[in-house]
Amino acid sequence: MIKHYFALLSLAFALSACAGSREPRIPDRVINRALAGATGEAQPSRIIAREIAFARAARDDGQWTAFREFAAPNALIHGRNGPIVAEPWLASQDDPDEAVRWEPRAIWMSCDGSLAVSQGRFREPGGIVGDFVTVWERQPNGEYLYTYDFGAPDNPQPVAPPKQPAIGENDIVVTAMNMVEGNVSQCATRGTTIPAPPALTTPANAQVSSTLSDDRTLRWTWQHGPAQQRSVTVDWIVDGAWQQALSFTAPEPLEN
Repeated sequence: MIKHYFALLSLAFALSACAGSREPRIPDRVINRALAGATGEAQPSRIIAREIAFARAARDDGQWTAFREFAAPNALIHGRNGPIVAEPWLASQDDPDEAVRWEPRAIWMSCDGSLAVSQGRFREPGGIVGDFVTVWERQPNGEYLYTYDFGAPDNPQPVAPPKQPAIGENDIVVTAMNMVEGNVSQCATRGTTIPAPPALTTPANAQVSSTLSDDRTLRWTWQHGPAQQRSVTVDWIVDGAWQQALSFTAPEPLEN
C-alpha cells in the first residue's frame, strides 16, 4: 500500500475554511505546485485538485451548475430512491442561493490512475453535515470527471461544540489542518498476475452495480436495498491480495 499525505493542499482547505463567508479562491499555483511533486500515472493529488475545483465552482458558479460541469456522460447520483442519471435531473435544477460545501478526507486510486474514489465530509447551508463518496474516472483527454456521487447526512447529527470566547485583537489563532489521505492500489509486477476480485454478496431484492478499473486493481460497488438502504464499498489490491478499503452505508434519513 502506498500512502501519501498532501499537507500543502490541506493547508489550502484550512485557510479557505477560516476565511468566513467570503472564501478566497485557492490559487492555481497552489494546485500546480502539488501536482508537480507527484510521480507516476496514479496521482491522488489530481483528484484532490479536482475536488477543490469542483467545490470552488459550486460556490462561485452555482451548486448544480458545477455538478453539470464536472459530470461524466451517464454519471449517476445516488438518491434515496436509487441511482438516477445525473444529466436530465441536473438540467431541471436551479442553483440554490448558497451551495453545499465539502472537502475530501481520503482518496483511493487504481495503480494505472484510471479510476479513483474520494470520501469526505459536507455541510449544507442550514448546518446539516454528513459524508459523501464520489467516483472519478479519467476521460480520453486525461481529465477526471465524476461518474457517481453519493451523500448522506449524519443521523444523529453531531452535537454542536461549545461557543468559543471572542478572539481578541492581539490573539494569535492556530487552526487545525485537515490531512487528505491519498492511497494507491498495488501494481502488478513482472511475472505476477492480479487475482480476480472477490465475489459480491448481494442482499435479496437489492440492486447492485460494480465497476473495475482498467488494470483490475480497484473495484467500487453500489447497492440499493428494497427499504432504501444505500451503500458503497471499495476494494483494492494490497500485498498482492484484495482488501476492503471503504464500506459506507447511509444512516436512516433525518426526519423532516
